[in-house]
Amino acid sequence: MAQAAAVAKPPAPPRRRRASATPRRLPYLLIAPAALLMLGFIAYPVVSVFYYSLQEYNPTKPWRNGFTGLDNFVHAFTEDPLFWDTLVFSAKWVVVEVGLQLLFGLALALIVNQTFAGRALGRALVFSPWAVSGVLTSAIWVLLYNSQTGITRYLADVGIGSYGTSWLSDTSTVFPAAIVADLWRGVPFFAILILADLQSVSKDLYEAAEVDGAGRIKQFWHITLPHLKDAIVLSTLLRAVWEFNNVDLLYTLTGGGPAGVTTTLPLYIANTSVDAHNFGYASALTTVAFVILLFCSIVYLRLSKFGGEDK
Repeated sequence: MAQAAAVAKPPAPPRRRRASATPRRLPYLLIAPAALLMLGFIAYPVVSVFYYSLQEYNPTKPWRNGFTGLDNFVHAFTEDPLFWDTLVFSAKWVVVEVGLQLLFGLALALIVNQTFAGRALGRALVFSPWAVSGVLTSAIWVLLYNSQTGITRYLADVGIGSYGTSWLSDTSTVFPAAIVADLWRGVPFFAILILADLQSVSKDLYEAAEVDGAGRIKQFWHITLPHLKDAIVLSTLLRAVWEFNNVDLLYTLTGGGPAGVTTTLPLYIANTSVDAHNFGYASALTTVAFVILLFCSIVYLRLSKFGGEDK
């Protein structure tokens, strides 16, 4: 028995189970339906726009539909003065709006970041316009600019201006009026993002700066602004893209008028496709707008060194 036990072979080690690949693939399988839906809702419209930009496509004139190559783009750059007018106004609209929204948003964020009585209520009032849709915002300001019941009537009562004046129908006042209406809605966006980043600034930095004799202006310039750099770059880029594509507010507020002076490129695209049913040419204009936004975004991120460390 002892000899048999001595020569007995030791038990074989347990076999290692082969790791199943299913747990590793499970997260991808779970997000696959949502990813496919997003791909379908995003990729298909983008591809179709590029396709129709090379076509003459008007449902009301089917006998003229067909492949036209680059004719739509040639027409836009060489024969359509409205394209250049709307592109210039779009650039003007974006620069003025984003610049003013950034300045006022930064100022509001610095104010509500301080400690004072009723700060929670103040923050709620500052951020509330951002929850209002573009169409509702324009409806509110249409009532405010109404010549019979709006601001101009009350100003006329105190001797400023004349009765019956409509700022939205005058080419000299419609742009500032539209700017103010969109500022009311857009400033809270910057205030929210900047305030969120301000909360992460260490108080020790300001205390050390005070010990070194730095005043409020130097603290803002050398501590606050560098810390807010990425937040400002990201928020201005996002807001610039949104303002460039702004259709709802201007369409409801002015309709692109008077005399087309407030028509942006996206609004011109909407009128070309919806009103004129010229979907081929509208698709070409959309492609041009996409390329412009992509190029400007890349250049802006490169110049601002977004995400990098300042040397």
